[in-house]
Amino acid sequence: MEPIYGLVVLGLVHPQRIKRNSAAHAGDVLVLGKALGVGILSAALKKNMLSEEGYRQMLASTTQLNAVGSQLAELPGVHALTDVTGFGLLGHLAEICRGSALGAHIAFEALPVIAAALPLAQQGFSTGAATRNWASYGNIVRLPPDLAPWQQALLCDPQTSGGLLVSCAPAAVADVLARFHQEGFAAASVIGQMRAGETLITVDRAAGMAVNA
Repeated sequence: MEPIYGLVVLGLVHPQRIKRNSAAHAGDVLVLGKALGVGILSAALKKNMLSEEGYRQMLASTTQLNAVGSQLAELPGVHALTDVTGFGLLGHLAEICRGSALGAHIAFEALPVIAAALPLAQQGFSTGAATRNWASYGNIVRLPPDLAPWQQALLCDPQTSGGLLVSCAPAAVADVLARFHQEGFAAASVIGQMRAGETLITVDRAAGMAVNA
């Protein structure tokens, strides 16, 4: 038998606890485990414009491992699960929508953002990847007409070691948030909801417009 090179075993998982990004249900609530903004901080760092505190916050986010995922996988109310990385929040939510044949609403004001990244985003710091991300999936996203360019860039901001994006039954939200918070994910928040219908992501401003948990 020929040896197989490049094959790496990372661990074991019970077959009934595998969570995919293609099994969301209409009416599911969306929970994001980490704050956004790592790409923005990285952009500032490359221009020598990132403060020591901003650098500390960037390291704290990128080195926090998503080990809580194994706990979330045990919850029957968790239907779909993925991590937000290079394609940004909208890109990975688009994968859930396409895989599950559903749409989604998210509330911009509900999104957790790394504290140091917010003023930098407002000043226009962004990445080329955020622009390319929007070009690749912006056709299935509907934004409020008054959403600022920096806010759109934040939605597409590539994340290094980003947070888990969870699609869960409304009855499971409290448990999902509790698991996140118990494991030190203080920024974990409800950000929106999956909807039946066209594979389209609609971004609202107010949290109450997007979530019916």
